[in-house]
Amino acid sequence: MKKSVVITGGTRGIGAAVADVLSAAGWRVIAASNSAEEIANFRGSADIDARLLNVTDDKSVNALVNSMDKLDALVNCAGILQRGEEYDLAVFQKVVEVNLIGTMRCCVAAQPLLAESKGCIVNTASMLSTFGGPLVPAYSASKGGVAQLTKSLAGKWADDGIRVNAVAPGWIETEMTQGLRDATERSEAILGRTPMKRWGKAEEVANVVKWLLSDDASFVTGSIYPVDGGYKAL
Repeated sequence: MKKSVVITGGTRGIGAAVADVLSAAGWRVIAASNSAEEIANFRGSADIDARLLNVTDDKSVNALVNSMDKLDALVNCAGILQRGEEYDLAVFQKVVEVNLIGTMRCCVAAQPLLAESKGCIVNTASMLSTFGGPLVPAYSASKGGVAQLTKSLAGKWADDGIRVNAVAPGWIETEMTQGLRDATERSEAILGRTPMKRWGKAEEVANVVKWLLSDDASFVTGSIYPVDGGYKAL
C-alpha cells in the first residue's frame, strides 16, 4: 500500500516540487491549496490529488484530515510574505496566522493519524529563522517560530513515534522570489553572499524533504536542515 502525504501549499513553489518528487517516489500525494485558481491551473502529476484547504480555518483543516483513514506524513509548505508591508500590524498578524499558527493547526489536526502510522512531519522554516529580514519582520518572526515549534513538537510527540523536522530554504527559484531575481542589483547582492553563486531550485529542497520522510532518516527528529547554498547574512 502506498504511503500517504498531505502537502499544504502544495500547488506552487516548493510545495509543488515536493508533491512532484514524492509522487514520483510512489507516495499517494494530496496537494492542498487555498486557491481554487491554483488548483485549476495545477500542472503536477496526474496522480496528485489537489484539494482546497485554508490553514487558518479549523473546519477546513479538520475536514481534510477527517476525510482520510490513513496518513503517513504531513509537509507544511503553506506560507505568505508581504515584503515592505509587514510593519502594519494587521498584515503582521495575517502572516503569522498563516505561516506559524497555520502550521501548528495542521500538525495538531494530523497528530492522531500520524501516531497510528508512526509517521512524520516536515515543516518549512527559512534561513530567516536565524536572522532577521528588515523588510519582512512578520515572515522572519513566523519562520523563527516554525523552527522552535518543530523542536517542541519533536520532543512532545517522540513517544508517539512521530518524527518532526524542518527544512530551512534559502534563496530558491519560486514565484515568491521572481521580483528579486528580476532586479539585477538585488540578485547580484544575494548571489554575492551565496558561496555556491546561484539560486537554489525547488526540487533541491524537495529532495531533502523526501529524505527526511524516509526510513533513511529514522533517527532524525527536531532538526532544522538549511538548504541555502551556504548563504551568509551581512
